Amino acid sequence: MNKDDHTMTTFRERIETALPLQDAFDFVADFSNAEQWDPGVASSEALDAGPVREGTRFKLGVRMGGRVAPMEYAVTTWEPPHRVVLTGSGSGVAAVDDIRFETTPAGTRIDYTADIRLRGLLRLLAPFAGGSFARIARDARDGMQRALDRRAAAG
Repeated sequence: MNKDDHTMTTFRERIETALPLQDAFDFVADFSNAEQWDPGVASSEALDAGPVREGTRFKLGVRMGGRVAPMEYAVTTWEPPHRVVLTGSGSGVAAVDDIRFETTPAGTRIDYTADIRLRGLLRLLAPFAGGSFARIARDARDGMQRALDRRAAAG
């Protein structure tokens, strides 16, 4: 398969939260929490026991159209509490989520970059998917903001 067989979309979102750096990192880097903040995720669980670390795998059920499609993610970069990269694949989609955390006077800033590649027949839908992907990214950002703010308030 050559590079022309892939269609890639990149999303960048920034979130500011009152939650302290380590708490924000621990919550977001653990993708078993994804269903708590991403409306596009129907289910999320860790496939490996023990603390999250490089190599930890997660199984997610991702909403695609009217169905839930399985995706598996693995932690490919682990630099707590400043950066985690998760690489996912499944159901004709490959994703790399690069999440960076920085202390601010008010708490934590999170810069979230997601590169999503569509494979196979899905790439034919890519021109039509841009708007819905952007909406999914916004919904995930807003959901993460709410979840982090709730955790900060619960303090």
